[in-house]
Amino acid sequence: MTAVDAGGGAAVLPTGARPAAARPAEARPSAARSAAAEPHDVVVVGSGIVGLGAALAAADRGLSVLVVDRSAAIGGSTVRNFGHLCLTPQSGEARRHAIAARALWLRLARDAGFWVSERGTLVAARHDDELALLDELAAARTEHVLGDRPEIEPLDERALRALAPVAPGTTLGGALLPYDLQVDPRKAADAIRRHLESRGVRFLTRTSAGSVRSGRVETSRGPVDAGTVVVATNHDLDQLLPDLAERSELQRCGLDMLRVRAELARPLVAPLLTGWSLIRYSAFAGTAAADDVRSRLHAERPDLAALDLNQMYTQLPDGSVVVGDSHVTGAAISPFQDERASVAFLDEFRALFGAEPVVAERWQGVYASGRDEFVVDEVEPGVLVTVVATGIGMTTGLGLAEHVVGSHLDGGRDAALAASRPSSLLTGSRP
Repeated sequence: MTAVDAGGGAAVLPTGARPAAARPAEARPSAARSAAAEPHDVVVVGSGIVGLGAALAAADRGLSVLVVDRSAAIGGSTVRNFGHLCLTPQSGEARRHAIAARALWLRLARDAGFWVSERGTLVAARHDDELALLDELAAARTEHVLGDRPEIEPLDERALRALAPVAPGTTLGGALLPYDLQVDPRKAADAIRRHLESRGVRFLTRTSAGSVRSGRVETSRGPVDAGTVVVATNHDLDQLLPDLAERSELQRCGLDMLRVRAELARPLVAPLLTGWSLIRYSAFAGTAAADDVRSRLHAERPDLAALDLNQMYTQLPDGSVVVGDSHVTGAAISPFQDERASVAFLDEFRALFGAEPVVAERWQGVYASGRDEFVVDEVEPGVLVTVVATGIGMTTGLGLAEHVVGSHLDGGRDAALAASRPSSLLTGSRP
């Protein structure tokens, strides 16, 4: 069946999802002991979106799968994000993973029963140089990869305002990226887990992995034998494989985000990017026009540049709007959030939408940030590392897992990694 998304359009919401309150069997001690004692074809360390994708790849091939995670619930960067699956703004290897992930997201929405919007992404351009950037990328993206529509459809000011509740006089126009997707990340992650459980994947939570080697994962519940081990621990790679994390220059990126309620002029029918987004995502940032946009924005608003701002918005089905975000990197991220970021977010919201936001939630996200966009390696035979080392995990993670884990399971231990050694796939701009 279908449901109406926040913008009034049709969004996929299949039947068959189990109640959110249902808890996995591994919560019972006897079940946990049994899961740890049994060998599995594939053991995945980490239950974020990449770990879920690895479990899906193995389950699709009829293999027995155990997912080990130290948390009781999925609560990391997989749920602390916009729910924006931004395919078109990617380039290179990230774009290939994003295209593969798009098909998997649509399939999972149908099979696992969660909301997904296919209304694309909107870009609000507030300066001529931002329009020039969009025109430049549109001219380069003429090949129809996903359908008959172009990947970037220019919008004049009137057309943009018909789709986005921006205040009069705030924009010159913009673009629609019709192939991007949106989900509610909190609900989607849990739905995917329940779906995998229904297919026989076992989850061993509140269980730490102490070490990994060929054929075995040492956990806080005892050793687990595995045919293939997948390490999908995101920024906590430095806890399990510190040497690889150091070689990959892996750090943590902390970000501040808000969820607000506001009386908007009309629903926001799709995720909305701004000029600050155009200097972050690799396809945008790789254009010649990006330098002009970056120089102007940094000169006009050094305070927002100091936050490493990505000013963007997504509206959830309940009408609330996710607002953000700022970025700071380091070996550790302080848990104390500077209120100046929230003040800036709310001021920019008022200026763009002409509406007063009321904060419903605040949170801090943390994800891996490395020299390259992906950390991929086989540290021992049959021990695969799959980490998205930038803020595009929801966009690319399912595709990355299928590429690395699926290819390994299909073609032997070297097949998926031959093109990506020693430990990365692509250097590029990171959101």
